[in-house]
Amino acid sequence: HTNAAPPLTRRPTRRHERMAAIAAFQSLSLAPACTSKPGASAKRLSAGASTGIAGVASLRRPTAVRTSASTARSGGLSVSARFDAGVGVFGNKAGMTQLFTPEGLCVPVTVIAIQAGNVVTQVKTEDTDGYNAVQVGYDQVKDYKITKPEVGHCTKAGVLPMRHLEEFRLKGVPAHILGQQLNPSDIFNAGDVVDVRGTSIGKGWQGAVKKYGFARGLMTHGSKSHRQHGSVGAGTTPGRIYPGKKMHSQMGNETTTIRKLKIMRVEEDCIIVRGSVPGKRGNLLRVAPAKIVGKNIF
Repeated sequence: HTNAAPPLTRRPTRRHERMAAIAAFQSLSLAPACTSKPGASAKRLSAGASTGIAGVASLRRPTAVRTSASTARSGGLSVSARFDAGVGVFGNKAGMTQLFTPEGLCVPVTVIAIQAGNVVTQVKTEDTDGYNAVQVGYDQVKDYKITKPEVGHCTKAGVLPMRHLEEFRLKGVPAHILGQQLNPSDIFNAGDVVDVRGTSIGKGWQGAVKKYGFARGLMTHGSKSHRQHGSVGAGTTPGRIYPGKKMHSQMGNETTTIRKLKIMRVEEDCIIVRGSVPGKRGNLLRVAPAKIVGKNIF
């Protein structure tokens, strides 16, 4: 008689643990919506674990799974939206200049030009749309330059065709009315702080030295690595590149928000803020009251 070798089982890894935990959590969290029997989810979970691959089936950590499921059922895990501190306006970057303060300091500023637009095109409430928001239209154009559904949407609101339509999501019920004109001088004052959002200048495909400030290699003494980023990880373990690895990639041309810029001056056709804002001249900018935790965002 020969002794039979025991069956080989795969050694559980962290990836298998995460997969088992996610599967168990999904089955427990979705059980109330699928069945009314309280013990049905536990039976399905045990049956699924017994038919899994070797190693994963033996990974039973009910404490973490039960804690996650109970947290989800009690409302501990909630998806919250990104609220704004208030309704703002839109504008275009006109350029940068400088101002002198009464103390004699030279301050670099950016001029944000306000074109025709900034009209309320839709008011959303929790009763009608499920959330509170004010949609603002900006940049008045001819009707043939936008789609017909957008033209009909603006016509329904009683405003001229607008190129850009965007919402300011609020926590409370908005007090704005349809077709209301939003003037910068009525919303902002000198000394207020605002958040300016726009698209940054695109730099194209750049290397790690320019994008992340990596140190370059030797330029002499026979070096073959001048501006390369170097190793990106081991070959066998993990055998892959982790997401988020700093490597050569597209630089710029992404949505960027510059927070808490001080308003130096407000006029009917422009807003002058201290500092720089994203993008080049003519770039579309979204100017909203700055979100300050504990003051206007809770």
